[in-house]
Amino acid sequence: MHPGDQRPKKKRSTFAAYVALTKPRVIELLLVTTAPTMFLAQGGLPPIMLIVTTLIGGALAAASASTLNCYYDRDIDAVMHRTSDRPLVTGEISPRAALIFGLVLGALSILWLGGFTNWVTAGLTAIAILLYAVVYTMVLKRHTSQNIVWGGAAGCMPVLIGWSAVTGSLSWEPLLLFLVIFFWTPPHYWPLAIKYRADYEAAEVPMLPVVAPPRSVGRQVILYSWAMVAASLALIPLAPMGPIYTVAAVAAGAWFLAQAYMLQHRVKQGLEGTQLRAMKLFHGSITYLSVLFLAVAVDPFFNIWS
Repeated sequence: MHPGDQRPKKKRSTFAAYVALTKPRVIELLLVTTAPTMFLAQGGLPPIMLIVTTLIGGALAAASASTLNCYYDRDIDAVMHRTSDRPLVTGEISPRAALIFGLVLGALSILWLGGFTNWVTAGLTAIAILLYAVVYTMVLKRHTSQNIVWGGAAGCMPVLIGWSAVTGSLSWEPLLLFLVIFFWTPPHYWPLAIKYRADYEAAEVPMLPVVAPPRSVGRQVILYSWAMVAASLALIPLAPMGPIYTVAAVAAGAWFLAQAYMLQHRVKQGLEGTQLRAMKLFHGSITYLSVLFLAVAVDPFFNIWS
């Protein structure tokens, strides 16, 4: 019997089970980068209905990709303690129902954005779903330690989607924001993989902390953190960004680098508390991205340098 066909281990409503399939916290993080990019593209406040329709379409797309991820990964989700309560593992939702749900959400998101924004945005959304559900989940995740690096491109797509929803095209500004998130993803996710290394090892998922020496992981976190900060600062002259974004990017970037170096020190020395420090960077990385993109949203209203 497949793990996804087991009887429920815990009681929750069918509605709650379907919501859990969509990974709501991931959706929230993706939308945090979409709306601010729209403000930057507009140079102020975009039409409210455009913001609402874009965020709805983006949420549907993210929910689709997450659901399809849960469908394909239900075997390894059953092995990992962190994911053992997902609806396909507990049997609350059948694999067939989840697959249909994910495909319908994906088709709806593309049609929604095509109808209410433009077809450039709809096309980018389709690419984002395919990157996460196919390229990352099916191709990369189980076969390479660089899975989260290249697969993380899916999580960078919302900035392109938000920009194109406003302008109908792309330019260098959203591409730089794409790079910020691209370089942010490994130092965001690898600390989580450090914490749950035993889970990934049991599931035979070759996350970098599973297959590489701790010192190598620490070095990689540092390298990607520096690249992330460099990309965030490169936006200042290119956009150009004003004092609010500049101060936020410099201060938040310095804090992130300090946390990355503290993690590297613990990993390198084999000190106790490495997992605690790793989770501090993991949670802090979310705060970093939220602060940076809040500054992206606010900056156009107070940009005295433009």
